[in-house]
Amino acid sequence: MANTKTTQDYGADNIQVLEGLEPVRKRPGMYIGSTDERGLHHLVWEIVDNSIDEAIAGHCNIIDITFHSDGACSVSDNGRGIPTGIHSKTGVSALETTLTVLHAGGKFGWGGYKVSGGLHGVGSSVVNALSTKMEAWVHREGKIFYQEYKQGVPVENVKEIGKSKITGTTIKFYPDDTIFKISTKFDYKTVVARMRQQAYLTKGIQLNIIDERTDKNYKFYFEGGIKSYVNFLNKNESTIGRVFYSEKDKNDVSVEVSLQYNREFSNNIIAFVNNVHTPEGGTHLTGFRTGLTRTINKYARDKGILKEKDQNLTNEDVIEGMTAVISIKLEDPQFEGQTKSKLGSTEARGAVDSVFSEKFMEFLEEDPRSAKSIIEKVNLAAKARLAARAARDTVIRKWALEWMTLPGKLSDCSSKDPSVSELYIVEGDSAGGSAKQGRDREHQAILPLRGKILNTEQARIDKIFANEQIKNLIIALGTSIGETFDASKLRYHRIVIMTDADVDGAHIRTLLLTFFFRYMKEIVDGGYLYIAQPPLYKLTKGKQSWYVFNEEEKVKIIEEYAITWENIQRYKGLGEMNPEQLWETTMDPAERKMYKVGIEDAQKADEMFKVLMGGEVAPRRKFIQSRAKSVKNLDV
Repeated sequence: MANTKTTQDYGADNIQVLEGLEPVRKRPGMYIGSTDERGLHHLVWEIVDNSIDEAIAGHCNIIDITFHSDGACSVSDNGRGIPTGIHSKTGVSALETTLTVLHAGGKFGWGGYKVSGGLHGVGSSVVNALSTKMEAWVHREGKIFYQEYKQGVPVENVKEIGKSKITGTTIKFYPDDTIFKISTKFDYKTVVARMRQQAYLTKGIQLNIIDERTDKNYKFYFEGGIKSYVNFLNKNESTIGRVFYSEKDKNDVSVEVSLQYNREFSNNIIAFVNNVHTPEGGTHLTGFRTGLTRTINKYARDKGILKEKDQNLTNEDVIEGMTAVISIKLEDPQFEGQTKSKLGSTEARGAVDSVFSEKFMEFLEEDPRSAKSIIEKVNLAAKARLAARAARDTVIRKWALEWMTLPGKLSDCSSKDPSVSELYIVEGDSAGGSAKQGRDREHQAILPLRGKILNTEQARIDKIFANEQIKNLIIALGTSIGETFDASKLRYHRIVIMTDADVDGAHIRTLLLTFFFRYMKEIVDGGYLYIAQPPLYKLTKGKQSWYVFNEEEKVKIIEEYAITWENIQRYKGLGEMNPEQLWETTMDPAERKMYKVGIEDAQKADEMFKVLMGGEVAPRRKFIQSRAKSVKNLDV
């Protein structure tokens, strides 16, 4: 971990103290969001973010993340090393101050970090408080310093334990299983995905992930930064034109943008501030969209592609089929809300707009072939938008009376309170009939679908409006779709996809998930979408019976109760169950099993929908072939 950078400009008094640590163990969710697997991995992100801050500041180029066989995680970097001198305000070591006092860190004091990510600087102390044990090793000033903590409390003072020719910090922590009751086991794939993203955002940094539990390891290093990221995101796409990339500082804001178009209908625009993902966008994304729309319109008019009589291209037109990464860095960013999901800093909008507009216009002028392909793409999108609007207006006029009445196929519930109302989307009339008879009529509505709905990954909205099955679903939900979507009008706060436990059922479920992800994502984000889990088998011996939901459970019960095979009933369709069976296995709130649909990683979800449901065959074939051997008990 060699580093030749000076440490003289980074001392103990650069660590500024704001407040104490007491509330963390009492209300951990306030600091890390949750105490499930997501919150557990947030501990890793917080420690890694501190090392990333060193890299952004130019003092670190190697970070190691290690998962140990004893359940601990350690993060090492070759940065300057956390200061270990006595802090003038706390009277103890700056290392102890950083790791035990809330809102203490280099990112709060001048001379520490000009720009930084992390959870408002509380990361290290919060991780310490939520760990049964934490250890810190600091290589600094030719020495090695060490301190141990238990549940955030130092076991002893910082002590010198040896000499060192390198600089850097290692933090090792053991998550507290009284806090993280679901699991304290780190998921390797989750960390790999996050670290890949961080490596793209900090070009020239090497990120090593070592899993001692399985002997797996992964190394990331991208000299191209976010340009390489765009290439990665578009790896399964039919691309249009070259990759655009620009990097420039403007008014103390560092702006880095890369983009490339592809032939898909959807877009994938990802924005970051100081390496922190902002899924809800903010001022930097607004600046990008404004600059993009204005620049393409100006170029198209200057070249005579858009005539005076033509309407301007909209932002909806110019982002269709776009993959873009926007990464800005600025001092003291202002976010809307504690979760940092949306940037509010006003200076970011003008900086991104100005830098991007200038560089993108140069790109279009200097590469007329790419420019021509891009303009053809956005022009086609504009024509499709106008056609879709005309189709939508026609359909809405046609639906005018239908919107006032619910679909005939819908068996609605009696309650008009969305918070206690459920909609079951059921495959076929047979299952629909059983569900209608077996349901709780006060709170459960049933909407049967006939066959497979339209694949909305490969269809524009005008085709979607014309699809009878989707039309019935939209009317039943009450939210409308597209520009007129209104989540506040949702008639049911639990929407349950209930399909057969076979290949066709899985396909219908995937088609519905594609529709919700692409056109009603707010329903997924709001936590309103569920997947029912019907049983696969009914096992019977004498007067006793068991409903079984997986193969392992089936084998266990068969062996335990010596059940013969001819008593075993395999449910391939919900229609095979009578109303009483469907109620007690799949619809009774006291007994049923359901999966709540959420989006853990929007980028990964977007990529998977494109692979599985998109127009490109090769990526889908590769996906299937690479996983074919792992499939068990496939129904065909």
